[in-house]
Formats: sequence, C-alpha cells, structure tokens
Amino acid sequence: MLIESVVAEAFATNCYVVATGAGSECVVIDPGIGIASRLEKLLADKRLRPVAVMLTHGHFDHTFSVVPVCGARGISAYVHPGDRGQLVDPFSGLPPQFKAMAGGLEWAEPDDVEELPQTGPLNLAGIDFTVDHAPGHTPGSVLFRASDDEADYCLSGDVLFAGSIGRTDFPGGDNAAMERSLADKILPLDDATVVLPGHGPATTIGAERRGNPFLRRIVDSGHMEAPTRGL
Repeated sequence: MLIESVVAEAFATNCYVVATGAGSECVVIDPGIGIASRLEKLLADKRLRPVAVMLTHGHFDHTFSVVPVCGARGISAYVHPGDRGQLVDPFSGLPPQFKAMAGGLEWAEPDDVEELPQTGPLNLAGIDFTVDHAPGHTPGSVLFRASDDEADYCLSGDVLFAGSIGRTDFPGGDNAAMERSLADKILPLDDATVVLPGHGPATTIGAERRGNPFLRRIVDSGHMEAPTRGL
C-alpha cells in the first residue's frame, strides 16, 4: 500500500493520500488549508487518480480543501453523519473566536456528500478500509483502518496523537465519549499497528499504550483529564 502525506500550512494538519500503489486510484484523507498545489504535485508525481475524499471529522482544518479537491474531479466526500453539519457550517463545532479570525471566509458544501457507516467496511480505490466511529473530539470523529502485507494502519484523525489525544473542550466535544473511544476502539488494537494521526508524527499503538499519559490513565485507573492539544 502506498501512503503519502502533505502537511497543511495552517495547524500542521496531515493530509494523507492512500493507494494500492503508484499509477492507481487513490483516496485523499483530510485535505486541509493551503495544500492544493503540493497535493496536485504529489498526485502527478505518483500518477494517482483520486476517487473520493474521506474525512476523519468535520473541523475546518481537516476539510478546508475538500470542495476544490472533489469539485475538480466530480468525486464524493465521505463524512460521518455526526459531523455532516460542519460541512455546511464549519464553525458550528468551534468556539466563536474562530469565526471572527476567519473574517469573510466563504464556504460551500461539497456537491456530493456520502455518509460513512457507524462502524464497518468501506472499499474505495481497491482498498478495504474499516471505519470505526470514535466520538469525543467531535460527535462524528472516526478512525480509518487498513492493512497490507507490511503492517496494519490506523488513520486516527484527532482521536490519537503521538503522546497526546484530541481536545474535548470545543462545541460537540465530550470527554467521557473520548475515554470510551480510546478504551473501546484504540486500546484493543495490536501494538504493532501504525498510527497516522491528524497532526504530528506517526507512532504505534504499542508506543502509545506504554508512553501516552492519557492512555496510561485509562489502563491504570480509568481516569482521564481534559487534553489541550490540537484543533
């Protein structure tokens, strides 16, 4: 499996391109702010043809470029129904100051939006993904899991980072739901699973099980304090 990334200009959001290999169809995951030209170069260099955009959640630092990416190719955007409204109003899941910061930003919903399953399989670009609903950061946060002969992968969005987790203090955030998602969807994964997060470097489930303080609190006592990292 071919997995490439482009880091957005704002909030350092990771946009991933996933394909079976060069010269094939692909999916684009979380196209953020200011990635368009570098994404196009990556697609051209690898001779990749996007067939869909997949969104780990609805915050605008992960969805900002979804309309140009989808519109240029007539492809669908996939989002969990819990965050569908954020494609219409990207500030509905953020504190009011973010709307003030954005000024006169114009926003349009993608022409073709598909809803992700709560949990279950999704085959796109010849890749068998598993979608896991993992609310807490947002109501519609999801994990995308896939495997090849080399490794199992978890594209975790803003659920899990190297050394941290997604914040739960924005509108729609839920600390108890985040704890359940970590306990029920993250911790059962194999230690060797490669985690590709929405921000920051890749890690593994094993490394996070051992060193991530938020996961340690769940393993040791079930208690978790509200995190502060990420948008």
